[in-house]
Amino acid sequence: MKKLATNKVLTLVSTLILAGFASFSHAQGDAAAGESKAAVCGACHGADGNSMVGSNPKLAGQNARYLIKQMQDIKGGARTVPLMTGILNNSSDQDIQDIAAYFESQEKTLQGANPDLIEVGQSIYRSGIASLNIAACTACHSPTGQGNSQAGFPALGGQHSEYTAAQLRAFRSGDRSNDGQSSPMRILAERLTDKEIDALASYISGLN
Repeated sequence: MKKLATNKVLTLVSTLILAGFASFSHAQGDAAAGESKAAVCGACHGADGNSMVGSNPKLAGQNARYLIKQMQDIKGGARTVPLMTGILNNSSDQDIQDIAAYFESQEKTLQGANPDLIEVGQSIYRSGIASLNIAACTACHSPTGQGNSQAGFPALGGQHSEYTAAQLRAFRSGDRSNDGQSSPMRILAERLTDKEIDALASYISGLN
């Protein structure tokens, strides 16, 4: 397990935020054009991006910058999602931008957190775990879970807890590694237990 001092973790978070702003360029996606292009996505993610299946992420309301990166990573092989194999192969950069713009324009549905897990999940999300040098999730994803669209940090609030927990475990195991060269999510997730991951994911699902 990597051992980083708290100030190094905070420095890492700050660096990621600054890097996100420095490299920001607005994607010229057309939401109207993206609606028809996103039709194929509806089977798993819902026509408006509100997936009804807990293992499939909600895309509605997600910032376009993050969605574009994920689609490009999946298309290019940096992120492996078996169910999406080949789906984006024939999509141009403009297609991807349009799809992202469409889903960003949709309103995400919300769900409630498990009351039994709120205390632990809220503590980690808002304060981190100082003894393990885990920074608060609010630093990148905002207190309300809306993320940071300019830096490309994803909105988390209202996301299916099953999906969020699965992604945290994937980062922890290294099965998912497209969080950048500094590997912030892998560094933080590897220090969380299954119970902490489940509590955090549940709390996030109720954020608005």
